[in-house]
Amino acid sequence: MARIRDRNEDFKDAVRHAAVSAGYDESKLASIMASFIIHKPKQSSPFTRAALKTLENIGALEQFMMKHRKDYMDMHRTTEQERDSIEQEVAEFVKACKEQIDILKTSINNEDTNAKGWLGIRADGNNVDTIAHKHGVVLILSEKLHAVTSEFDKLRAIRFQDAINKRIPRRKQKRVTNSSSTGASNVLDQPELKESDETQLERPRLQHQLLDDETRALQVELTNLLDSVQQTETKMVEMSALNHLMSTHVLQQAQQIEHLYDQVNPFLCFSYMLDL
Repeated sequence: MARIRDRNEDFKDAVRHAAVSAGYDESKLASIMASFIIHKPKQSSPFTRAALKTLENIGALEQFMMKHRKDYMDMHRTTEQERDSIEQEVAEFVKACKEQIDILKTSINNEDTNAKGWLGIRADGNNVDTIAHKHGVVLILSEKLHAVTSEFDKLRAIRFQDAINKRIPRRKQKRVTNSSSTGASNVLDQPELKESDETQLERPRLQHQLLDDETRALQVELTNLLDSVQQTETKMVEMSALNHLMSTHVLQQAQQIEHLYDQVNPFLCFSYMLDL
């Protein structure tokens, strides 16, 4: 086999002579010769720029969650309205990132459709590799977004459980206090062996009034708790729906990549045999 000669230096000399003949000064000549050593960075494709922007937004979402984690979990640091505002911002972040991922996926599908020739047969194996690579990029972005949303779901579940635990002990404590006050009044009344008929009639009425007041307070508290539970449940359903969409999206991307790999594999085997 004939040996291949490196002609790069000859090409550089030819360029230098051509530049000198054209009357280039030393600065222009140095700039031209430097271009052979330091190459200009290639311009990123629209897909690459969009993917990097999506990754940046997912990172911003993760940073936002880390920044407001303590405020969201500690009931003494923020109000319910402020925690609801944090949830709203996270939901908007997630929707925006998912829309960007869907745009990337649509662009890949369009490119895949245009790459197919007559009867849907692919003519270029390199283009198949590029499409498979882009599907892998979308899969990574989807998995990262899914991991971030799953972490926030855990925080929401903790907040919901804390809200329930906060109300239940207070309800029990109030009942114990009422029972103690009733028992103390009975002990104080024992030395009085004789009571008037009016006092005996008044006691059941007061006890009935206390029970009515306690029942109304319990109804109000349960109503407030029910409203809080319904609001939290609605938000959790929305986030769960988004997570379900992300999980389905990740599964579809994985299946598409596997399908593309099966299509590319014959090209790779054929290329390997040619190299041998």
